[in-house]
Amino acid sequence: MKATIWHNPRCGTSRKTLAILEETPGVEVEVVEYLKAPPARDRLAALYARAGMTPRDGLRAKEPLAAELGLCDADDATILDAMMAHPILINRPLVETEKGVRLCRPQDLVRDIL
Repeated sequence: MKATIWHNPRCGTSRKTLAILEETPGVEVEVVEYLKAPPARDRLAALYARAGMTPRDGLRAKEPLAAELGLCDADDATILDAMMAHPILINRPLVETEKGVRLCRPQDLVRDIL
């Protein structure tokens, strides 16, 4: 099984999720450091839809930039635009497998799609 993780190596939860993926037999892991290579806007929207989430659900609302940009009251299109301009606003880790997509907070949620 292939698993793609949108990963931030500075994030403890992201590192723990990656470790679960790497320790699971039969999982081929693709690591995308989303701060360096964010998903395209349409791709991110599709990931959220597949996860049953909205862009608001995937927003790092506690990131000071979210408040600075007024994203607390913004619509989904505005939030996605802000995420494209500022990938730090994308909550992580986001993991996709053939079984689905999960925002893995906490990291054990990744097991649902393995």
